[in-house]
Amino acid sequence: MAANRRWWALVVIALAQLMVILDMTIVNIALPSAQTALHMSDGNRQWVITAYTLAFGGLLLLGGRIADLAGRRVAFMTGLLGFAAASALGGAAANSGMLFGARALQGVFAALLAPAALSLLTTTFTDPRERGKAFGVFGAIVGAGAAIGLLAGGLLTQYLDWRWCLYVNVPIALVAFAGAWVLLDGGGRYEDAHLDVPGALLGSAGMLSLVYGFSEAESRSWGDGLVLGLLAAGVVLLVLFALWQTRAGVPLLPMSVVRDRQRVGAFLTILMVTIGMFGVFLFLTYYFQRVLGYSPLKTGLAYLPITVGMITGSTQVAARLLNRVPPRTLIVPGLLLAAGALAIIAQVGVAPAYASHVLPGMLMLGLGMGTAMMTCVSLATSGVAPRDAGAASATFNTAQQVGGSIGTALLNTIAASVTTRYATAHAGPGTDRRTLASRAAVHGFNVATWWAMGALLLAALIAGIVVDADRMPASRGEPAPVPEPVDTVG
Repeated sequence: MAANRRWWALVVIALAQLMVILDMTIVNIALPSAQTALHMSDGNRQWVITAYTLAFGGLLLLGGRIADLAGRRVAFMTGLLGFAAASALGGAAANSGMLFGARALQGVFAALLAPAALSLLTTTFTDPRERGKAFGVFGAIVGAGAAIGLLAGGLLTQYLDWRWCLYVNVPIALVAFAGAWVLLDGGGRYEDAHLDVPGALLGSAGMLSLVYGFSEAESRSWGDGLVLGLLAAGVVLLVLFALWQTRAGVPLLPMSVVRDRQRVGAFLTILMVTIGMFGVFLFLTYYFQRVLGYSPLKTGLAYLPITVGMITGSTQVAARLLNRVPPRTLIVPGLLLAAGALAIIAQVGVAPAYASHVLPGMLMLGLGMGTAMMTCVSLATSGVAPRDAGAASATFNTAQQVGGSIGTALLNTIAASVTTRYATAHAGPGTDRRTLASRAAVHGFNVATWWAMGALLLAALIAGIVVDADRMPASRGEPAPVPEPVDTVG
């Protein structure tokens, strides 16, 4: 592929990835309006988020392997069209059930689209210099997508309607589809391409059970019978999945993907990073809107420093040094900087502290996370055989999704229990209930943020010990696949 065409292909891939990432947060700000419009109960409203994350996280391994077997371009374009249709259905939802179903469909097609996008990037940019720049852009998108989603959600909710948080995906997906048709090379399937059906059933069921268990833990508690049953079933199914993968002729997750020390280090690091980060976004949103009284738009704008930091860390730090220094010398300092940022943010009080604590903390957080995330994305997909690129990409996305589910449930549980204890301990005659509620909530937020900082420090420790390569592993060339009749688009 010519150089100019490769960079335009990057635009298409990045656009699709941005859509998938921001859709995990863009609906958060619109949720109160959607709940009122569709008469959702407080108990059911979580399914607007859970239906998406459950389908997305549970089906990623299957989606990644389908991308390898059917052809990454076909999987990518199918995912785009399906995501657009599901988004249109959700925007037109007449009741809560219709919205929940549309969000689940979005998750299904996102599970096909996300691994295809990352594997297309991996196989399109094999030159070390170009690869660094390309992954710099992609890492910035992955890291900043959540913050961009909050900003977009605030703009659309405040000036149009909550439904546009879903409708907006339709033009984005169609533009990306047109770009993919023109710019992306059509790949076929490989001679020995087969779908590991037992592996698909075990892996998908295990991930669905695990993600659902973590999602329910937030509202039910960690000791709830259903939560424990789901988590136990998920672990058992994934153990069976791992055992089957060692015996399957064409496994869903080739063992070569998870036997590489550097790649495993990247997966584990991303898992711990997202455990710490996803809950913090929720806490900051609550702090901005409930404590400081920000509007949805102002809340979105308040997240811009993270986006600026992410782009700077990915494109100006990691991309320039990726092939010059050992990967852990970028990952570890980046995570330590991000942990220091959370230490600053964790000291906010009820009084406005955006300029003194949140702003510098966000800039540091974005810079550190952009540097570390971009390096981990590249490390997770480098050196993998091209025919297994989808599986490696799916595993990386799965680590993100599982980490986000664990982090949201765990940190929210910690925040809620600390908030309750604080309110009980400080209640008394003459206490202003509103003031006490704000102080208790902020205290809970602070304690949970300290825990999130601990997750980032653990991620830095894992990266420092496990990732020991002197340089980023070299990318492998793409062998010629066998043309497949199904891949006739374009």
